[in-house]
Amino acid sequence: MSEQILKLEQVAKSFGDTPVLKDIDLEIARGEFITLLGSSGCGKTTTLRIIAGLESPDAGRVVLNGADVTNLPPEKRSVNTVFQNYALFPHMTVAANIGYGLRLRRKSREEIDKKVTELLQLVQLEGFGGRMPSELSGGQRQRVAIARALAVEPQVLLLDEPLGALDLQLRRQMQFELKRLQKQLGLTFIYITHDQEEALNMSDRIAVMRDGRFEQIGTPGQVYDHPRTAYVARFVGSANILRGTVKQTGDSVCIQTPAGCAWAMAEGHTAAVGQTVSLAVRSEHLQFVNEDQEGLAAVIREKTFSGGMLRIILELEGGQTLVASRHGIDMDAQPGQRVRVAWDPQQAVLVEDDEEAGK
Repeated sequence: MSEQILKLEQVAKSFGDTPVLKDIDLEIARGEFITLLGSSGCGKTTTLRIIAGLESPDAGRVVLNGADVTNLPPEKRSVNTVFQNYALFPHMTVAANIGYGLRLRRKSREEIDKKVTELLQLVQLEGFGGRMPSELSGGQRQRVAIARALAVEPQVLLLDEPLGALDLQLRRQMQFELKRLQKQLGLTFIYITHDQEEALNMSDRIAVMRDGRFEQIGTPGQVYDHPRTAYVARFVGSANILRGTVKQTGDSVCIQTPAGCAWAMAEGHTAAVGQTVSLAVRSEHLQFVNEDQEGLAAVIREKTFSGGMLRIILELEGGQTLVASRHGIDMDAQPGQRVRVAWDPQQAVLVEDDEEAGK
């Protein structure tokens, strides 16, 4: 990792008797785009608020640029936050909104005007300075909110589900815009979302949160292709989880299930013969094979089409279900048909599984 700009050390937080953060540690590099990804209530917003100074941790430290800022107020930290609801002043023009923080810092009119002009150009809103927030689209208001946050030149920009209120097409466009801005400025972005696609598209690293802890931290490729736990495999990309007993080890691991032998890569694991383990395989990696080929016996139960993907629900011998997906509208197989499914062992991984199998 390059030069560190922010570090959380054993940060804990409870609200009443409910623990929200459980001794979390996180190191963030200067210029990194890192996303805190998780479902509602996992602790990601509380983490962001503690970094911003809007909440105080019960234990642990927040270190910014090597200095302990745990007990400093928000205005004493070189961070700024962009919220989902924009939080623009409705009675101020776009230019006044962007320059607001600079006026609080008693910058000269000339400095403010120059900075506002630069930021309007940066967020591609030249000529919009005289408009009111009510005259802008949702995407334009979000760009103004980002420009206002950037005006005071923070070292770290915190973004709390900033695109959550936008429709799908605009959200995807704004994902590209945010990533462009971040790379152009070389600024550290800490981004919050529950949208796995958003996290995979934008991030240098993803920190998957669950119940106040980090379940896995890694690049999008590491989190998607090599999930450490069944929870991560399911949450990021909706993987299939199979549980069985190790029958054979070597370059690949054979896991015996009621439907047959399921294979996974052995790299990074020390599974022993007879051990009960769980395997994760992505729906897009499932292939239909001939009856005389090795695979798992299954019956097609359902076919659905959504978002350009065909989803096929399979019931294995033994009762567990798998989901296969592929681009396209249809295929010949029909509900009720018996099939065999398999995958490349290098596209399946063994995972830690503290959840109910087949959940």
